[in-house]
Amino acid sequence: MYRTIHINPVLPGQSRSSVLVIYTGGTLGMVYDRQNDQLVPFDFEQILDRVPEIRRLDFELTVVVLNELIDSSNMRPLNWIALARIIRENYDAYDSFVILHGTDTMAYTASALSFLLEGLYKPVILTGAQLPIGVARSDARENFITAMEIAAAQENGRPMVPEVCIYFNSLLLRGNRAKKKESVHFNAFQSENYPHLAMAGVNIEYNTPFIKPYRPQSKLTVYEEMDTHVVVLPLFPGINHQIISSILGIPGLKGMVLESYGSGNAPTETWFLNALESAIDRGLVIFNVSQCDGGRVTQGRYQTSKVLAEIGVLSGSDCTVEAAITKLMFLLANEPDPETLKKRLVTPICGEMSL
Repeated sequence: MYRTIHINPVLPGQSRSSVLVIYTGGTLGMVYDRQNDQLVPFDFEQILDRVPEIRRLDFELTVVVLNELIDSSNMRPLNWIALARIIRENYDAYDSFVILHGTDTMAYTASALSFLLEGLYKPVILTGAQLPIGVARSDARENFITAMEIAAAQENGRPMVPEVCIYFNSLLLRGNRAKKKESVHFNAFQSENYPHLAMAGVNIEYNTPFIKPYRPQSKLTVYEEMDTHVVVLPLFPGINHQIISSILGIPGLKGMVLESYGSGNAPTETWFLNALESAIDRGLVIFNVSQCDGGRVTQGRYQTSKVLAEIGVLSGSDCTVEAAITKLMFLLANEPDPETLKKRLVTPICGEMSL
């Protein structure tokens, strides 16, 4: 499944902590192959040649490389579960974890892992790059080194960020609050509805009040199921009965994330509401999140959202689409009681939404 590479930075004295790096694929680990005129994955055995700054780190570093590297556009729930298993297998042996991941679906993976790793009290930091590590102007080195520094950071023997996060372009964000917003600039990720957890400048400044509390007494439980019988439906002016009926009529469909307007608004046409209500009566779970990057769903603020609440659509508050769909997959797979599932869906599980 993966191969392990042990890297020992050449520093005197005892290492202050240990970090396991999991390389899944993505832009960060690519170099230019002149012979074939293309980008190819580089060999992490040569990481010290590519990132010589690692020699000055004062913590133990081990890298595991997946046997089959994944372009993040091909990331699937099975891959999320495989990552969770790797963390479980190595949880007692390492103080923290860094996952190198393509940017396109990084927020989905971070959100999924936040649900799959129940009771986590060690850092799991995802990072990547907009430019490959083999390119002169690459952001890969800074993202990689600082992600490891944050993962290894401790105060009084406690990790600074005992949760799943994304580090990118000087900002540390809660993983299930982040969204990819840029494809051409280095500031690829933002968190509109939750403050950043740390900012890396000359020093790394931690936004302590917003970081998950350290709870070493909690026991790590790793879940190994996600239900993919779900769909995301963004509303748009002109959406018609045929589209709605086709989506709601998908065989085996169990859940839908409804991307509504503004603070949770949707059309009030009879055919639309009847279609949603009929689907809910059949057992479909509909989770309402906003198309806006900032703000939250407040069902009932306007008449157009009040009706949604009345027919049984569930409010996603300020959840991102990435967190909403992965939470829905997680609960559909792991919560057998329908009423308990609905209650858990509208309640924060691991900081993914506000009450």
